[in-house]
Amino acid sequence: MNYGICSLSNAPVRSEPSDKAELVTQLFFGECYQVLQTEGNWFQIQLSADNYIGWLDFKQHFPVTDEYFQEWKATAHPRSLDIVQTVSSADTVTPVLIGSTLPFFDGMNLRLGSQKLLYNGRASNLNSEYRPAFLSKIALTFLRAPYVWGGKSIFGIDCSGFTQQVMGICGIQLPRDAYQQVALGEEVHFVSQTQVGDVAFFENAEGRIIHVGIMLENQQIIHAHGEVRIDQLDHYGIYNNQRKRYSHKLRLIKRLFV
Repeated sequence: MNYGICSLSNAPVRSEPSDKAELVTQLFFGECYQVLQTEGNWFQIQLSADNYIGWLDFKQHFPVTDEYFQEWKATAHPRSLDIVQTVSSADTVTPVLIGSTLPFFDGMNLRLGSQKLLYNGRASNLNSEYRPAFLSKIALTFLRAPYVWGGKSIFGIDCSGFTQQVMGICGIQLPRDAYQQVALGEEVHFVSQTQVGDVAFFENAEGRIIHVGIMLENQQIIHAHGEVRIDQLDHYGIYNNQRKRYSHKLRLIKRLFV
């Protein structure tokens, strides 16, 4: 098998093998993937963390051995907590963004394939229990991040990319898309019973899940809609106070931390 890991801050993963194709997700630094097939100068890859499939430009492929890939999959890795930080060697300095995976991080060094790199920023603690205050702090870090379809970056993110990144930093790996994320957790039946970290899902007129956000205190929801913003949630849905109207119809709420 052919395996790789992202050695850049992030790389676009597209729906088709073309630079003009739709951005469906982003590959972040430290994320491993499997190459499924090649077409011209493109690799069809499957991300190891969430099994998402898309196309990566071959110039952004960084190969790793089967042994490294299997070890990566069997190990829990911290995430970067700084908005922007760097990893470095004697020869290179690479920017990494909040939510990036730090493979085999020991508090100072990480291992990217055969390379040993230095990281001196903040990282998530794999041994700590879930803390609502920490989740709120991470979610609020993304405030005003612009909405970008297929984005997972603080410089451009979509609604399910936002929930995936925040929950990933807090220790729960979610699938990539909202319609997949809704299958996880236990249902919360009333908005008045929500807690910080609950995840709310929203539907269109056909009943399809099309939007997702994270609950904060006092029935507020933080979500990516034009930008990462905070609005009020009631049993109808998300109410945008600036526009004086509802923007999304509530389908259901799930609790992932139990």
